[in-house]
Amino acid sequence: MSLTLQFTIRSDKGLVREVNEDSVYAAPHLLVVADGMGGHAGGEVASSVVISHMAELGPERTRTEPMEALREAILAGNLAIARAVRASPELDGMGTTITAVLMEADSDQFVVANVGDSRTYLMRAGELVLLTRDDSLVQTLLDDGRITAAEALAHPQRSMVTKALVGGESLSPALFRLETLPGDRFLLCSDGLSDLVAESDLAVALGIPGRDDAADRLVELALGAGGNDNVSVVVADVVHGDAYAPDDAAPVISRAPLQEDTAAPARPGRKGRTVFVLAAVVVAAAVAVYLLG
Repeated sequence: MSLTLQFTIRSDKGLVREVNEDSVYAAPHLLVVADGMGGHAGGEVASSVVISHMAELGPERTRTEPMEALREAILAGNLAIARAVRASPELDGMGTTITAVLMEADSDQFVVANVGDSRTYLMRAGELVLLTRDDSLVQTLLDDGRITAAEALAHPQRSMVTKALVGGESLSPALFRLETLPGDRFLLCSDGLSDLVAESDLAVALGIPGRDDAADRLVELALGAGGNDNVSVVVADVVHGDAYAPDDAAPVISRAPLQEDTAAPARPGRKGRTVFVLAAVVVAAAVAVYLLG
């Protein structure tokens, strides 16, 4: 069964940040959100560099080994960050998260990849399921039973990620494959949405029939909750391949540095996020049981 994606993207710098460090890419076979971090102009550069590599991941390149192709593209983006830092040492410390969904060609399968705390959700039959696991300090504390879910929402270190694309030699993205169905709806988002808006509210917004209206509502919810970070979303519907009109098939890319009228000013400090290198944990098997059962 040949399935494809119809999509809407939105990205807003929020009400506090001076610059939008998020970058987004969407095509009929691939969805990506990258949330940059780093001092000076680093966050914008990191997310844009990685998105550029992901945009090269065309359908033919992913047809034979889609999971491996997705992994290689992420690792290539990570190496590109290292090269950029060597060329411009003032960018040292920059990095980005990434979350991505790749539809396999001529298949009813999709691959999810994740590094960091940007998220991928799936809505099926009105039920919202978080597919990814945050690589974050708060998630580790939750897993260890040291804090509750309610405490996690207000934890002062909730922006600390334990893994990101920072140009390091050792990077292991979380990847897994699941089955999809026509009518499924994906939400990919930066933490500027998921840190501020409860999943119950995400589910209501994502249930709005029109993708544009749903995406607009999600951004509105984040801004209404304070908008203290950049917020980016991709809302995408799974449809039969022959349901696509030609005008709908063009990829859409939103690179962070291109979203400002002028170059990003140099500024001290980082985006309020710290990267800790800890072991990653794969997505719980219960998600696969729910979707494949």
